[in-house]
Amino acid sequence: MRRYLEELIVKDLQRKMVLVTGPRQVGKTTLCRQLMARHASAQYLNWDIAADRAILQRQSWSPRATLLVMDEIHKMKGWKTWLKGVVDGRPAGQALLVTGSARMETWRQSGDSLAGRYLAYRLHPISVREWCEAQGGSADEALDRIIERGGFPEPCLAADSEDADRWRRQYFTDLIREDVVEFSRLHEINTMRLFVEILRERVGSPLSLASIARDLAVAPTTLKRYLDVLQALFVVFTVQPWHHNIARAILQAPKVYFFDTGLVRGDAGVRLENAVATMLLKHLHFRQDARGKSVGLHYIRTKDGTEVDFALSEENALTHLIECKHSDTSPHRALTAFSARFPNAEAIQLVRDLRQEEQRGTVRIAAAAHWLRNLDA
Repeated sequence: MRRYLEELIVKDLQRKMVLVTGPRQVGKTTLCRQLMARHASAQYLNWDIAADRAILQRQSWSPRATLLVMDEIHKMKGWKTWLKGVVDGRPAGQALLVTGSARMETWRQSGDSLAGRYLAYRLHPISVREWCEAQGGSADEALDRIIERGGFPEPCLAADSEDADRWRRQYFTDLIREDVVEFSRLHEINTMRLFVEILRERVGSPLSLASIARDLAVAPTTLKRYLDVLQALFVVFTVQPWHHNIARAILQAPKVYFFDTGLVRGDAGVRLENAVATMLLKHLHFRQDARGKSVGLHYIRTKDGTEVDFALSEENALTHLIECKHSDTSPHRALTAFSARFPNAEAIQLVRDLRQEEQRGTVRIAAAAHWLRNLDA
């Protein structure tokens, strides 16, 4: 399956090193191999493979390779300084593609000595738009599949749901056993696993770490660290409440969603909300990475508990207010109220099962699958 970033990366490789980050098994290596097929001479080196690691340490890869792909090099000690030397010393005409996950994304956020030497993309799971463009079929069929299977390529493309379930069980086990150990002490793994299990049942709700900490008999600061690890590993992402004062927003409770909708435990409405969250984040990351836009994903909640699921912003101004419903076509009261407070933001109620789209006052009642089909990625 051709991924949505392929043509953009091909173009950018002609100018600078390209850095691609994303969750484990989201398709980074497959994307690299598809890009290599477009070059007469390409070389792929993975730090996890002993023979490749020796080549990387000696820097003895082919100077005639028109595309050099380096995977998982963030596991090398001192890799940032090392990579700077590789970028500055590579032969003219050699494109360089570097892929990685957690630690590399953390470094990208902080910036480093490679500033100005690379262009970066975040690869996301399959969305309604990407499925329709690559596989065909209707938007409704695509959304149903993503809600059931999640958007990671292997389970999403699997022949049947049993294969998808087997993949997910192994994926989750490996993630906790291997990746989390890199960030945590071994004796914490059981607590981390319990924390993830709790998060699976609290998707879409404001998260009280203090309450969960009491249940698990650990300090809230410990759970905050665990949450940071899970975000760094692209297991979950948080959505902060909208507030012009960013510091104040960070102090309020975030909502947590899973990159893999298949991990969510909840009813059809909760799973729809998580799927929408993943596709909104993909849409915004695409606008940031490919178009340089200053955009954000939030939610709105007042002290009395009135809430709208999502709010999109651009240049610190709200552009969209979004509420997710499985079948309810009556305009959500909070969405109507907030649309009056933010008249420049488009108010949309996304309904999974909808016979007819309509405009109800300031609120647009839209079919979820078709609206998601028109996102940027």
